[in-house]
Amino acid sequence: MTPRRLLAAFALFLSGCAGAPQSYPSLAKRPIESAPVAEAAPPSAPAAADPALKQEIDRNVAQADKGAAAFDAAYAKADKAVDAAKGSAVSSDAWVAAQVAISALEAARNDSVSALASLDTLYVSRSNSVADGKADGGLAEIDAARTAALAQVDQQNDRIDAMKARLPQP
Repeated sequence: MTPRRLLAAFALFLSGCAGAPQSYPSLAKRPIESAPVAEAAPPSAPAAADPALKQEIDRNVAQADKGAAAFDAAYAKADKAVDAAKGSAVSSDAWVAAQVAISALEAARNDSVSALASLDTLYVSRSNSVADGKADGGLAEIDAARTAALAQVDQQNDRIDAMKARLPQP
């Protein structure tokens, strides 16, 4: 930057500081800030979930439980197949049989995963309805069912991952 431009910029900067004194707002308390605070009304009790919502939650919980039972039934067969293939080579008959058993195990838990997805969708839909004022309550019940289904699916994922870890990987 040339000295002439620098001098002009400095003069412009100083002219902004040299203006007439301004009155800035006071930082003292205003009268409204010292006014008494009204007591807030206690929150109303959450509304009981409507029967249709409860029925839908119960249907999804039953579906998740059905998937968990199918998973547990298929787990024993898959576990035996994985034990039989534990020391075998990749692509051997025992290894392929274990992979097929694990695939059947993953298919058996489809009801649990589907129920979890339905509960997720129901929760979002109900949250939107509550936010729009079209519905009242029910979120806690959906969340409780969703948390239980998520725990089942997570446990199933952990068991499948542990089973896959026991097999040699290609």
